[in-house]
Amino acid sequence: MNFLKINGVGLELRRIAGASHKRPLVFLHEGLGSVSLWAQRGQDWPQAVCTATGRAGLVYSRRGYGQSDAVHDVRCTGRLQPNYMHREAWEVLPALLQQLRIEEPVLLGHSDGATIALLHASRFAVSACIAMAPHVLVEDIALASIAQARLAFESGPLRERLARHHHDVDGAFWQWNDVWLSPGFRSFDIRPECQHIRAPLLLIQGLDDAYGTLRQLDEIARAAPHAQQVRLARCGHSPYRDQPEASLKAITEFLENCA
Repeated sequence: MNFLKINGVGLELRRIAGASHKRPLVFLHEGLGSVSLWAQRGQDWPQAVCTATGRAGLVYSRRGYGQSDAVHDVRCTGRLQPNYMHREAWEVLPALLQQLRIEEPVLLGHSDGATIALLHASRFAVSACIAMAPHVLVEDIALASIAQARLAFESGPLRERLARHHHDVDGAFWQWNDVWLSPGFRSFDIRPECQHIRAPLLLIQGLDDAYGTLRQLDEIARAAPHAQQVRLARCGHSPYRDQPEASLKAITEFLENCA
């Protein structure tokens, strides 16, 4: 396990070897994700994408997730604010890439990670951006599912499942759940930022996504008309888990003409 200090915070890293003449992939995890959660159920998704595309890869756990440093007093003084994804995209990720000397990467994000990818691509140079099940505005369907996740964590099996992947499982869950269900987050909207994305852009979402409707893709396409879209049947919120072959095919074909 590798760690890197960014702005005084230790972040868990995983690096995957690949061709040096292609821009590397940077994997950005979901709201309850981590380095290890990308690779489960016998499927190492980052390795599969890197192998199929011939690119190196970087996977990291954001603060408070996986084995990265915890957020202190996460439900009070350390509570995340509604702009937490902006700060990750515009402060943490640039510092991480600079320290690792990675220029113009290919960003591949899922859920919260997809939103972070879009935000980063709106301000910084990237070779391409791949957003799976992104959130550009808050929908009632997402809030309902996140409220259900709270019940599953407090009285169901979710806490036990997540504990295998997070050093501080309570901190990991509550930092995500509390901010999403806070009144201030209801107005979250990054459609204006998406208008500034110029890099090649691929959007992937399942037709059965319980955390967002296809309005998410429609709104991004209005802001960034050059975006390519893949809408997957029999697929929920995690295309890379629910439809791994179709997702991998779409990503591989999309990246064939990217640096």
